Amino acid sequence: MSMSLIFKKSRIAVSCGILGVRISRRFIFTHKMSVKQAQFADTNGFESKTPFLIGVAGGTASGKSTVCQRIMEKLGQQHKEQTERRVVCISQDSFYRTLTPSERLRAERGQFNFDHPDAFDDKKLLTILKDILAGKKVEVPEYDYITNSISHRSHTIYPADVVLIEGILVFYFPEVRDLFHMKLFVDTDSDTRLARRVPRDIMERGRDLEQVLNQYMNFVKPAFEEFCLPTKKFADVIIPRGADNLVAIDLIVQHISEYLKKSAPDKFSLQCPPLSPPAPASPQRSGKSGRPH
Repeated sequence: MSMSLIFKKSRIAVSCGILGVRISRRFIFTHKMSVKQAQFADTNGFESKTPFLIGVAGGTASGKSTVCQRIMEKLGQQHKEQTERRVVCISQDSFYRTLTPSERLRAERGQFNFDHPDAFDDKKLLTILKDILAGKKVEVPEYDYITNSISHRSHTIYPADVVLIEGILVFYFPEVRDLFHMKLFVDTDSDTRLARRVPRDIMERGRDLEQVLNQYMNFVKPAFEEFCLPTKKFADVIIPRGADNLVAIDLIVQHISEYLKKSAPDKFSLQCPPLSPPAPASPQRSGKSGRPH
């Protein structure tokens, strides 16, 4: 598979056959500056460091969490103890705001818009990210999808070298967006996203089919088009087809692994994985498309 670099004014486009990854010059400059990682005094009993923040945006069920999981797996971080991880992941869902009694009733009937910017506590997210950038240990709350509320449980995020923050609107709030050193947008077909969301919400979140479809048509789809999709222009890297795009994920993993080696070469010995070969094309019958319906 051939790879070509096409230089156009302020943008660099990286094309891998039909798998597209676009990297802006702004990202490259930011990365060069961020390699010089600041070290501070000991905080909360752990070595303080300024991490490399990566925002991962995209529509509902686009594969944001799976992309983050693949990245952590390829970097060998998935099964490490929390205190030993150099790469960690946070979900924007942990920063839904507390609903009023009337909003809670609407949410139980599937009539509350959880995909609207007003559903999030962006100030709390901003505070947590600033603490992370300051090298502090932070407590991130867990969201309960069954009760539509923040649970009493939380998980501890220890100082790390790379922090992934995924969510549908992580690029929407300017103050939050400006904190990211690298921004990824997971771009997945809307039919695929709906096909993933329906069984997920029914089996994992206790919804019924009618409620899921009504909520999608009345809130999720319009909110995606109005609030999420326009933030795609802020992305440094666009990942078509999400976690199925192995080439794009491998390129991102290589970049992160190089950053980790530069920041602390004595603590990181990962060999960059070779680029995954493209999936073989399925045979097609004459006159008929091989694309699944």
